[in-house]
Amino acid sequence: MGTLSDFPITRRWPPRRDDVLQLYTLNTPNGIKVSVMLEECGLEYDAHRISIGDPEDQFTPEFLSLNPNNKIPAIVDPDGPEGQPMGLFETGAILIYLGDKTGKFLPKSGAARYHTIQWLMWQMGGVGPMFGQVGFFHRYKGREIEDPRPRTRYYNEARRLLGVLDRQLEGRDWITGEYSIADMSVGPWLRTVRVNYEAEKETGMDTFRNVQAYLDRFLARPAVQRGIEVGAA
Repeated sequence: MGTLSDFPITRRWPPRRDDVLQLYTLNTPNGIKVSVMLEECGLEYDAHRISIGDPEDQFTPEFLSLNPNNKIPAIVDPDGPEGQPMGLFETGAILIYLGDKTGKFLPKSGAARYHTIQWLMWQMGGVGPMFGQVGFFHRYKGREIEDPRPRTRYYNEARRLLGVLDRQLEGRDWITGEYSIADMSVGPWLRTVRVNYEAEKETGMDTFRNVQAYLDRFLARPAVQRGIEVGAA
């Protein structure tokens, strides 16, 4: 029978409670996805802040032992499959795992399950990488690059993706009709464009009526508001 102490990461970030899920995170859009899911599900967990700007956190052997890709978030669940502790990284995998574990926000079978997963993958493969590039070229170090072509490319691709989402939301409150892990995946990235990147105008997000209303609905959820604060300090 394994225990949390079998995971090297717990030596650097000791659990406060040995019997609850351990979350290693920061309040970036990817980190917020998982903390929102945990809050929505009502699962008990300990949160450990990982500073992505500090090599003493992100690139330590202890953190790399859980996530060799050195990104947040990651989890260790003491009550994993067959009652054995399990570590997991990558937000898409974590959201699917927690959906299956709790039976919440991810249909168990049928077309509805795969429709939810397809929109989760849409965010993972498109929204996250492209919006992240918007942030780099619009708000962070990429602003120093004089050539406008990279910046324009990512503004345009973000605008295209937002158009896809706006059309999907026509007549729907949530992406698949029911609130799901797809929304928990997409919502934090929309918030980041609005709040952190301040790039609604450049990406055209301010012109998409359905997307704007959707983001407001998402941010109004109490579990979302709590999840945003996890990993902030």
